[in-house]
Amino acid sequence: MARLLVVHHTPSPACQDLLDAVVAGARDPAIEGVEVVVQPALAATPSDVLAADGYLLGTPANLGYMSGALKHFFDTIYYPCLDATVGRPYGLYVHGNLDVEGAVLSVEKVVPGLRWRRAQPTVTVLGPPSATDLAAATELGAAVAAGLTG
Repeated sequence: MARLLVVHHTPSPACQDLLDAVVAGARDPAIEGVEVVVQPALAATPSDVLAADGYLLGTPANLGYMSGALKHFFDTIYYPCLDATVGRPYGLYVHGNLDVEGAVLSVEKVVPGLRWRRAQPTVTVLGPPSATDLAAATELGAAVAAGLTG
């Protein structure tokens, strides 16, 4: 069975809504053969990353950057996972109140070092998530999960 690791920093109701939508999509009953594991960024370990076949990353935009928690996650797993996770797929969602570009860019500068491959376009949301935003987050979760089935 494939394993999808959802690593998130969820400090706000908007981030929680996006996380819930991403996880609901990843756990769609129509997608068989994928175990979805959800870990806060400050709790995720190199073992979690090594045991997964793909990743969904979620962060708020904080002062033009990814959250400190997601940065800590990358700092923690980078060297232990560097060679063992090459080519694995990932998806990203980012929430911000004013801007998300810097946060997206900061993740996109780290992930190539790990040599993961983007499986889906990044979902970005400004302000309270709309029904369209939540649908996009659900689709992101479903698409990344479905991509692990073969």
